[in-house]
Amino acid sequence: MKQSWLASLIVPALVLSQVCIVQAAELQVLAGGGIAVPLKEIAAQFESTSGHKLTIRFGTTPELVKMATSGDAFDLGVVPQDVMKDAGARAQFTPDPMPYVARVGLGVAVRAGAPKPDIGTPEALKRTLLAAQAIASIPASATGTQLAIAYERLGIAEEMKARTKAQPTPAQIIDAVASGEAELGVFLLNVLMDPRLDIVGPFPANVQREVVYVAGVAANSTTPDTAKAFITYLMSPAGAAVLRAKGMTPG
Repeated sequence: MKQSWLASLIVPALVLSQVCIVQAAELQVLAGGGIAVPLKEIAAQFESTSGHKLTIRFGTTPELVKMATSGDAFDLGVVPQDVMKDAGARAQFTPDPMPYVARVGLGVAVRAGAPKPDIGTPEALKRTLLAAQAIASIPASATGTQLAIAYERLGIAEEMKARTKAQPTPAQIIDAVASGEAELGVFLLNVLMDPRLDIVGPFPANVQREVVYVAGVAANSTTPDTAKAFITYLMSPAGAAVLRAKGMTPG
């Protein structure tokens, strides 16, 4: 009788445990490097509340296009809109409209404690950029594309090619400026927010450009409902609060 009573408790517990294991998913996520800091925090919150796990691979726009089209499995992307301009990459996602997740503009930073140059007007920004010998940035990225357009508007596209010290990742932009290897960091404002740097400011409004991040579910995802749940959480008030705190504009 006692054994029967124990069995009545143990069996449902085992079934519940198995259900939880079945329900828990591990999402494979592709994401732009410029949204890494807030996305990691939002992912940790989602994991804590949902029980699901996320593995995130970050990259520049060209790298993300390669990741999406490589044949390796993934479940969703939180990527610069420029990724979706590649037909092969876009074909790896469901045809559903992709919501805007966040946006952020271009800015300039110097090493902490260094004098801040004037970038308050297009002419002042132009003088500051041309006066720098080395500028840390990532030309082969969605941000690099927007910077190229801004430089074209300023009439200094050719001059900036010689001054730009290309970095492989956003983190290395910070390192290059903090170490003095580069005088300026010119990239997304949220990426430049680091204790080792001082933000000079955003680009002037009439030459400002934004990088927009979108989210989409992979066409071959084995857990599309969970992927959609994460995108919903990313766009929730909780997700938006993290994005704002890290220097991005939600939506």
